[in-house]
Amino acid sequence: MFQVGDKVFYPIHGAGIIEAMEEKEFLGEKHLYYVLNMLLKELNIMVPVEKMSALGIRKVVEADILENALAALREGQRDTALNAAQRYKLHTEKMKSGDIYEQSEVIRDLVGISKEKVLGTSDKVMLDNAQQLLISEIELVKDIGTAQATEMLKQAVCPEEMSEIVP
Repeated sequence: MFQVGDKVFYPIHGAGIIEAMEEKEFLGEKHLYYVLNMLLKELNIMVPVEKMSALGIRKVVEADILENALAALREGQRDTALNAAQRYKLHTEKMKSGDIYEQSEVIRDLVGISKEKVLGTSDKVMLDNAQQLLISEIELVKDIGTAQATEMLKQAVCPEEMSEIVP
């Protein structure tokens, strides 16, 4: 069970902090909710306590795991046999998993494609979303601001040509 003050990662919304626990009545039943303050879009979300794991919400990773995930951005081979629709489906599944390594693979694959050709709209959106989610987790794990986290991701993705990869 999570506690107030825990740093968490929600696959759809990125990293945030549990600000409070509140009991609310809905359709005549009382439920306990976590109030999550999400870094992206400065959003507060109420999530029923019993649905946290079903939604893939987890504690943010430890610093060593983050470092390994950032290193994975330059390792491994992408599957070049996939067409755009297959790639989108695979990347969507990876992003929904909430697994930081799979998220890194999505970024690695799309950055690799972008070096060979112009990304299509769905790939561009997927890459931007994956980067923003990872940046939000870097912020909480390293306790740094958005600009520093963005720079850290740029360095990890492509240290030799940092200019155009990350917004």
